[in-house]
Amino acid sequence: MSSGVQPTQECLEKFQELKTGKKLSYVIYGLTEDKKSITVLKSSEEKDFDAFVNELPEKECRWAVYDFEFTLPGGEGIRNKLVFVVWSPDDANVKNKMMFASSKDALRRRLEGIHIEIQATDFSEITKDAILEKALRR
Repeated sequence: MSSGVQPTQECLEKFQELKTGKKLSYVIYGLTEDKKSITVLKSSEEKDFDAFVNELPEKECRWAVYDFEFTLPGGEGIRNKLVFVVWSPDDANVKNKMMFASSKDALRRRLEGIHIEIQATDFSEITKDAILEKALRR
């Protein structure tokens, strides 16, 4: 069931900048204060994966897109995959979790070119190894 919440134009523009510009490393999305729109909370050129994960709050839900760079086994080169992250920590407010779950598709459907989707409720579920495993499956 959809919440009726829609992403702002800035959400789509930042995603395109990440996808095509190869300058940004990640974009973090959240809901506006009035819970009527999805907005960009942060974008960064910082490539360090741990720095990205540290931006995710312990008790609030978020969506994010991370430009994951990895080396193929056997020396076949370096690749990039766009990862859509659904961050819904166990300690988040139940109403907040429901709102994010019902609004996810409104954002996800508008972001063309996502290769991997990770749903995490705990920091142990959002690791380089977990993403690499999914990246190498394709």
